[in-house]
Amino acid sequence: MRHKTFYPTTAFFCLIFYFAPLAKGLPDYVYYDKFNGPLRCNFYDKSCPNLLMLVKWGVWAAFKNDTRIAASLLRLHFHDCFVNGCDGSVLLDDTQEFKGEKNALPNRNSVRGFEVIDSIKADVEKSCPEIVSCVDILTLAAREAVSLSGGPYWPVALGRQDGLTASEKAANEQLPSPFEPLGNITAKFVAKGLDLKDAVVLSGAHTIGFAQCFTFKRRLFNFKGSGKPDPTLDSSFLSNLQSTCSDADASNRKLAPLDSQSIYRFDNMYYKNLLNNTGLLESDQALIGDPKAAAMVKDYSMDPFLFSKDFAASMVKLGNIGVLTGQSGEIRKKCGFIN
Repeated sequence: MRHKTFYPTTAFFCLIFYFAPLAKGLPDYVYYDKFNGPLRCNFYDKSCPNLLMLVKWGVWAAFKNDTRIAASLLRLHFHDCFVNGCDGSVLLDDTQEFKGEKNALPNRNSVRGFEVIDSIKADVEKSCPEIVSCVDILTLAAREAVSLSGGPYWPVALGRQDGLTASEKAANEQLPSPFEPLGNITAKFVAKGLDLKDAVVLSGAHTIGFAQCFTFKRRLFNFKGSGKPDPTLDSSFLSNLQSTCSDADASNRKLAPLDSQSIYRFDNMYYKNLLNNTGLLESDQALIGDPKAAAMVKDYSMDPFLFSKDFAASMVKLGNIGVLTGQSGEIRKKCGFIN
């Protein structure tokens, strides 16, 4: 007898993750904000049933015209959640009351994808006005971006509210920098309820995307004031980077792929690059210098399925940092402005 294949639904996956703490060895987090109530995968099923499709098509349309946008949307989500929680604050323009996050040093002339979220939000507003938050759209868009690039697909619980403020100062202080030592970066992860494993796993997002030359140029010509390149860099890789990024300010905004082996494909090549001393950012290659982090790098380099599984789990944790639910925020009509 031929057995019928069972395809789990999103709600099914959400239940698996929701009850994960009940199972030994699974992550100790749930989709729940202890102050305001639960997030649910089916939060908009009745109020905006077309939401998932609208986000999927919006990201796909952007991706078709600009493959680089996948990494940009993923980074936009990370930069939102890491500054005072996942509240859509990174999307806000400056006002008379506050300086927003768009022009903070880690974001200025760097973070992109705002127009994609705005476009999806406009489509969602036509279908179900004043129902879906901008931060939920951004969270879903990040998942679609990874999936379109060949990466994992994970359950996204919904029901976040948009925040009512933003902070340039908080963005400057809370976002990890490619120039920081691993200890500092890990401390920033811990402050958000994450850990070293999450730092190693989420750094794997650098399997797609680009970095501007100024973020790694000191490794090429004057590493730590030595007047010489970073000695850990592979010589051939160093030569290629020096041809792209000259030792002059004019090259600062030029781009180099974070993973030159599979630029647009979400895979585990990032970790293989680190083992070959071809990690682009100083903060990436620093993972090899820590025994615990290095062991994880080796595991992920050898097991792409392990990386995909752990990346999905860490993205769930990331998407639940400091969320606003219930009456603690609002549903913005436009993502760049508070109602």
